[in-house]
Amino acid sequence: MQSRIKVLAGSLGDCVHVAGVARFLAIADEMGCETYFTGPATDLETFVDAAVRMKPDVIGISYRLTPENAQILLKELGDMLAAAGVSGKAQIFFGGTPPVVEVARQFDYIDRVFSGEEAVHDIQNALRSIGADSEVTGEYFPQQAVERIQWKAPYPILRHHFGIPARTIQPTVDGIRQIAEAKVLDVISLGADQDAQEHFFHPTRQSLRSKGAGGVPFRTEDDLIQLYEASRHGNYPLLRSYSGTADHIQYAEMLVRTIKNAWCATSLFWFNAMDGRGPSPLETSIREHQDLMRWHGERNIPIEGNESYHWGMRDAPDTVVCAAAYLYAYNAKHFGVRDYILTYMFQSPPHLSNAMDLARCLAVLELSRALQDDRFRIWVQTRTGLLSHPVDMRRARAHLAGSTMLQMAVRPDIIHIVGHTEANHAATAEEVIEGAVMVQEVIETALRGNPDMTADPQIQQRKEQLIGETLLLIDAIRHLDTAAADPLIDPSVLAKAVAVGLMDAPQLINNPFALGRVKTQSRAGAMVAVDENRQPIPEAVRIQSLLDDVAQH
Repeated sequence: MQSRIKVLAGSLGDCVHVAGVARFLAIADEMGCETYFTGPATDLETFVDAAVRMKPDVIGISYRLTPENAQILLKELGDMLAAAGVSGKAQIFFGGTPPVVEVARQFDYIDRVFSGEEAVHDIQNALRSIGADSEVTGEYFPQQAVERIQWKAPYPILRHHFGIPARTIQPTVDGIRQIAEAKVLDVISLGADQDAQEHFFHPTRQSLRSKGAGGVPFRTEDDLIQLYEASRHGNYPLLRSYSGTADHIQYAEMLVRTIKNAWCATSLFWFNAMDGRGPSPLETSIREHQDLMRWHGERNIPIEGNESYHWGMRDAPDTVVCAAAYLYAYNAKHFGVRDYILTYMFQSPPHLSNAMDLARCLAVLELSRALQDDRFRIWVQTRTGLLSHPVDMRRARAHLAGSTMLQMAVRPDIIHIVGHTEANHAATAEEVIEGAVMVQEVIETALRGNPDMTADPQIQQRKEQLIGETLLLIDAIRHLDTAAADPLIDPSVLAKAVAVGLMDAPQLINNPFALGRVKTQSRAGAMVAVDENRQPIPEAVRIQSLLDDVAQH
């Protein structure tokens, strides 16, 4: 945006309502614009005279009364601006109620309309565009993830999964275009069905019976190109998809080629035979994930680690969740990732308290950020718990809002919106838009100023405890094989850490790759390991017991 853009605005005719125009001018002022308010119920002659005298870059018109009166007023104003030689020399913005906005759309001299439903960022975006080409294209909206984050700050960019479970891709194509035109998301994540992730390159393994089960059934590169083209509207959201669970590099190349994959999401211990999401045994899978990190790092494509919350969703102790986050960041850095998207899922598991959840998040951030340097940048992405939304839509909406407010305590760069319909059904385009609007409102409220929840002594005490326990656990993994050049990146050592139970979760019981012995309970809102008598086990004791077992065998 050019320096000191001049903005003139007022409520016109007999309209005395000024809340909307005052908000608009406050946003413009905060952005460094030179602003002038003509006041409520400004007569047209006075308003046009001010426009002639000030020579503004933006003229803001506010009118919130009846549409019929607006029709007459706007016709007269347009004629007066043209006669005064103002038309074409300034951008004309109109703000009013939705019915009046529909009247304003009929006048060609009005460049932009605002109904009060827009986010603050939408207004800022409109002001930034002054002087830019009138045709808004993808070049105006940054098309690289990091650039989009930096462009939108201090507002986090918004991401949401979307993929209509159907027999064809057409409902998802239509929905992506609808979401793009609503301008509410920065990133649309394709929710693929399982065959798309695992058997894309193996049509004979695909099941017609399960086509579209759980997501959009893209089967060809042309399908993906259609999905991408549908996003080339509105605010040109980025597109991305989770990695394949087989043929990893080939799948990554295909995503970059077709949808310009905004970033790669992969794991370290998951999406393989251990969780049934892919064919590879654990140790092989770890090596494949590392190769995938290296491939994207060489191409300067960001990597998202969704490692830690997969342990959390399986009721792992908080310390294991923190260790998983550290191990992933450590591996990402080693294998050449420059921009690492650290993802933390709140409410995983759902019975964490807000205080202990936030403490665990802060521990994950501090442990991971210790690895940050000029070659390894960390961008924080937060999300609502995948398993935490109530089935009741009314409660689910409240839960999404409450979770978002908690997430804002750590000032994330990205908020991954988990749709409020998650416990009931896959979100439609309309529901994605609804969820995004709700989240935008919470973000704007939080950025106006919240109490600092991170300063709570109880939260800080738990954070420090988790950091200490996590370093003990990491050190134990490192000493599983002192002959390894670097045990923390050695697939055999990492697989062994799971096999002997250092990395463990209750829901891994009877898993061929994991011990599944640890028992956990929620104590004062935190997830802790407990013994047979349901008494908490200090992490040092749990670790030593497992290492003693290893030594005996």
